[in-house]
Formats: sequence, structure tokens, C-alpha cells
Amino acid sequence: MADLPGYLRTCLDMGKIAFLAILVSTGIVLQILACALFNNWWPMLSVIMYVLLPMPLLFFAGSDSSSLYSDSDNSWINAAKFLTGASAVGSIAIPSILKHAGLIGWGALALDLSSYVVFLVAILGYICIGDGNDNYYSYI
Repeated sequence: MADLPGYLRTCLDMGKIAFLAILVSTGIVLQILACALFNNWWPMLSVIMYVLLPMPLLFFAGSDSSSLYSDSDNSWINAAKFLTGASAVGSIAIPSILKHAGLIGWGALALDLSSYVVFLVAILGYICIGDGNDNYYSYI
């Protein structure tokens, strides 16, 4: 991509950011639809986990994101990995427990889990955009 003109590269970068924005918006819409279509606002409990999910990475890992993919002797990085994994499991467990308790139906469960998958794709896309020598994070 180094041989492309600067304006074209910037346009492609903005397209990636716009795609991520559309993914996040779709996840929010699915989360609200899981509640509004079935007139039951219990699925909004999983929003707590969506908010808590990036917090350990922000607080413990800081700007050293490369250490998240490798084995580390740093106990703070290991704590961040554990708490992020627990939050990710909680994002799936909350709607499942609500369905098991009979508080939500199958449709709300499906919309809530699809919202989680869309958010996950957006997060992975954001991480993949940052891989490489270009400074994509300056656009966000």
C-alpha cells in the first residue's frame, strides 16, 4: 500500500474507520432490539460487561499491546488477560442465565448474542487495523 497516493490511502483508511463505526452501530441496534422487540429490558444487563470488557486492558496493559499476544512474566499483563477473559465469558453468560431463568425468550437471546458477535468482530477489526507500520489510530 506504500505505492498508493496519499489521498487514496487516506480515503481507504477512512473507509475502514467508517466500516468499524457501522459495526458498532449495528451492535448497539441489535442490543436495543433485543430489549424493545420483546418489551423486556433484562438483556441490557450484558451492556455492563461490554463496558467492563476493555477496562483491564486499558488499566493494566496500557500502550504495550504487543505483550497481550505473547507469554509474559508481568503479573499485571496476566491479570489484564484474565479479567478480560472473564468479562468476555460474562458477556455470553448473562443472556444465557437470563434465558435459563425464564426472564427472556429465544429471540432476545439470539439478538443479544448476535450483538456480542458484532461487537467482537468490530474489536478484532480495530486490532487488525493497527497491525502494520501505518498510524491508523491517529484517525480515531
